Amino acid sequence: MSDPRKPQALARDPKHYVHGLDGAGVVIVPARVAAWLHQNLPLDRLRSEVRGVDAEVDVVLIGLSVAGLNWRASVHGTVPRNVPEPAPKSQWLTTTQVADLLDQTDRAIRMACQSGRLPAEQENGRWRISRENFEHYRAARDQRAA
Repeated sequence: MSDPRKPQALARDPKHYVHGLDGAGVVIVPARVAAWLHQNLPLDRLRSEVRGVDAEVDVVLIGLSVAGLNWRASVHGTVPRNVPEPAPKSQWLTTTQVADLLDQTDRAIRMACQSGRLPAEQENGRWRISRENFEHYRAARDQRAA
């Protein structure tokens, strides 16, 4: 079995991944590499620490996460589920409901609540998110991604 820390033979020459060296260049990151980066580097922590500092950095880090998670899902055969929004009879949502609606993890939502990015109340050790605060958070998140 090969050591994952040792560099493996490149599938392509690095120049295949770099485009536009005129100052406005881009690097193409394959989804498999994005999955590796997501798994082996603290990208989620970095993304939360630098959020709002540079909009382009924000969306590139989100793009890396999305590409990596989608690649991992395709490899493992898990298809993201399309979760219907809960019935509006309750004004409160759980972290699990918010995570499903935003296609994020429960942990990411709890961290957003703890940091104050997603206003929520804690009751008996569990976070409750008002539907209004959820809508504001989702709209701001969608605007950052656009």
